[in-house]
Amino acid sequence: MAFTAADVKNLRERTGVGMMDCKKALAASDGDMDKAIEYLREKGLAASVKKGDRIAAEGMAYAAVIDGMGVVVEVNAETDFVGKNEKFVDFVKGVAATVAANKPADLDALMECKYNGTDLSVLQQQQEMVLVIGENIKVRRFAFFTDGVSVPYVHAGGKIAVLVNLEVSGNIDVTAIGRDVAMQITSMNPRFWDKAQVTDDVLAEERKIMLAQMDNDPKMASKPAQVKEKIVAGKLNKFYAENCLLQQEFVRSDVFEGSVGGYVASAAKELGGTVAFKDAVRFEKGEGIEKKQENFAEEIASMINK
Repeated sequence: MAFTAADVKNLRERTGVGMMDCKKALAASDGDMDKAIEYLREKGLAASVKKGDRIAAEGMAYAAVIDGMGVVVEVNAETDFVGKNEKFVDFVKGVAATVAANKPADLDALMECKYNGTDLSVLQQQQEMVLVIGENIKVRRFAFFTDGVSVPYVHAGGKIAVLVNLEVSGNIDVTAIGRDVAMQITSMNPRFWDKAQVTDDVLAEERKIMLAQMDNDPKMASKPAQVKEKIVAGKLNKFYAENCLLQQEFVRSDVFEGSVGGYVASAAKELGGTVAFKDAVRFEKGEGIEKKQENFAEEIASMINK
């Protein structure tokens, strides 16, 4: 299977590995992206793989609590300039208010709802915004929580929006706890909320990668299989700590030293109640939206043909 300069760029973005190693991995894998990633991980070159392709697109991600309901939305625009436009920001907030008022089942249902404060549907209001602003604008996705206590966090003016949902007992204000957890999710972007969510197939793949890494390490290759299995079991704890929110090290060490789960329990105890993390949603604007390839692909095209 042939591969292109764009494939090399994509693999580099997903793994953080240098271009030449990415080229070698694709060549060794006949252009198969998943096999190339596995190749790099087995060689110890890619410690982890970014969760999906984070290709930049413009617009805004927004989270809020409206009438007691937690809402998070993403609306896309063509340029960063429009993403900061006051009319565009107001439109995004209106979409969130519409979600809170109607609790639509899906995006199609949302687009048919009456846009907050008007007689127009969300789709019609979106079309009006296109005419007013002069760019293509699109409501992309949304989520909401009706139960529990939701805490919103918007990072960098709408680059990332996180909505954390907590189960709370006791008359306590958990805003600070929710915000700290949301900031953790923003910065670390965990694959799972808790290690109990890690599926058997994911664990099997990680074991396979870890064993392959040891087989490729001259110092480890000769060790007995049972020794390697024990080492893998120990490494899985590190996997949980890197990929599972509640097992991750809490980034605000100035506030608490330990895991995120430990922080939530400790902070709740100090407030005189109990708090349990239930769920969260993290939207990053442009996440997974492929834009026009830049000249970078042309710059490395000659490398592939050598």
